[in-house]
Amino acid sequence: MGELTGLERAQRALAQRTSRRGFLGRVGRGVVALAGGSLVATALAPDRAEALHICGHTFTTGSCPHPYAPSSRTDRYGFPVHPTYGYPVDDRGKLYRDPATQERSKTCEQRVPDVYSFVNNPRYGGGWTRCCFGRLRHIQDCCSRSSIRINGDYAVRGYCPSGLKVFCITYRELAKTC
Repeated sequence: MGELTGLERAQRALAQRTSRRGFLGRVGRGVVALAGGSLVATALAPDRAEALHICGHTFTTGSCPHPYAPSSRTDRYGFPVHPTYGYPVDDRGKLYRDPATQERSKTCEQRVPDVYSFVNNPRYGGGWTRCCFGRLRHIQDCCSRSSIRINGDYAVRGYCPSGLKVFCITYRELAKTC
């Protein structure tokens, strides 16, 4: 790889020393200052939060390994489920029916280190909830000590515990409507 430009060094330094909330707050204030008016209202509309990823999350961190990635929907225990219908699926995306013949791994704690061997002991940190398509959706940070995230760029702290950074994300559909 070649030398980083001054702008790239500044971007990486900012990503390393700030939380997601602080970083997005700074970016948001800049957008408001530059754009103003109806453009801002359109850009910040809740339905536009998908940004070619999953509803409720802008595409800043990629989804964790999942049979239906980037739709990395999990159940309350962290196992993969079908993104539309919510039934349990195995590691290949097939309906999970027989534990004797099918493998089903926890998305953050087991699949991440299986696929990314440099990520040791990942675990769920915090998360946030958004209204998506009339239901509450909880987006969860899968945290590790890795200084890079699944996208290949520098990891940010997000809602991870101290000393950990976001590697990838998953989401859960909650039973409540919004």
